[in-house]
Amino acid sequence: MKRIGWALLVLGTLALAQPVALQPVVSQLDKPLYLTQEPGGPLLVVTQRGQVFFVDAKGRAQPWLDLRKKVSCCGERGLLGLAFHPNYAKNHRFFVNYTDRRGRTVIEEYRNQQPYRVLLTIKQPYANHNGGHLAFGPDGYLYIGTGDGGSAGDPQRNAQNPASLLGKMLRIDVDRGNPYAIPEDNPFVDNPKYRPEIWALGLRNPWRYSFDRATGDLFIADVGQNRWEEVDFVPAPMNTSGGWNFGWNVMEGNHCFKPPKNCRRAGLVPPILEYGHDQGCSITGGYVYRGQAIPGLVGAYLFGDYCSGTIWTARWENGAWTSQVLLRTKLKISSFGEDAAGELYVVDYGGTVYRIVPAR
Repeated sequence: MKRIGWALLVLGTLALAQPVALQPVVSQLDKPLYLTQEPGGPLLVVTQRGQVFFVDAKGRAQPWLDLRKKVSCCGERGLLGLAFHPNYAKNHRFFVNYTDRRGRTVIEEYRNQQPYRVLLTIKQPYANHNGGHLAFGPDGYLYIGTGDGGSAGDPQRNAQNPASLLGKMLRIDVDRGNPYAIPEDNPFVDNPKYRPEIWALGLRNPWRYSFDRATGDLFIADVGQNRWEEVDFVPAPMNTSGGWNFGWNVMEGNHCFKPPKNCRRAGLVPPILEYGHDQGCSITGGYVYRGQAIPGLVGAYLFGDYCSGTIWTARWENGAWTSQVLLRTKLKISSFGEDAAGELYVVDYGGTVYRIVPAR
């Protein structure tokens, strides 16, 4: 089993066995934030102002869903997440995460592209750090990443507050209850001090996380304050138990934040990778590559930085996590995407989505 531990971001000097390039898929989008694929259907691009577009056979963006009347934008607000139910082919259910016109986080369920019910509404004390990602785990439950509520330094200490849903990873059962049920094996269901939805805590602003489709391992990219960006990791099958505390705002990366020295690290799970702000300033999480087009990337976790445009790969090798630069770009990387075949995409906030392909 891979060890949960910390390692500096090591920039590799060896050339990749198979160089890669970025191939444009669709362009002229307004503030794209995410890409996924409708099960059995086309690629979908989520845009911040509240629209979802599908990519047609000619590489054009066509309307698929419009939530602009519900969504507040922009800054760090907007339509931030989209996830399809594991049984979507039969039930046509999907879920969105957005900030509403009052600035609150809303998790809403749709059926047959029509609004069905609001599952959860979370008040946001500030306009930033809304998290926004949604993903179903291998266990069939919906995982919801929330930011710490915003401002700087988590002044309300939401990330470490067991009574707050902010700064957390939540885990809910959307197939039972009204509007949802708490999984019986959630880690804090028997602790009255904790909200039972909480699966993990100590996050600042998780900006994209993913489960490895081959192993079930969970990778979480958590945006740092002003010095360190980090990747948190929970290996399968341990990620079914939860209860992890990733340290914010006691820690930023593997470094004391509050207090800046001699902080209490007992019970905190350190990141597997970190990088300083000499390499970038806002991490964007990606996926473990499981496609077939680029054999040299199989098993590598890809992630990037919004500010520097750098894309890295990370692997567990020789008892440690190490990373190396895959590409240096001028993109504002707002997200990565994965299609049904396991091929990966890069979303540029400037308006273009690219497929990662073998370099010619």
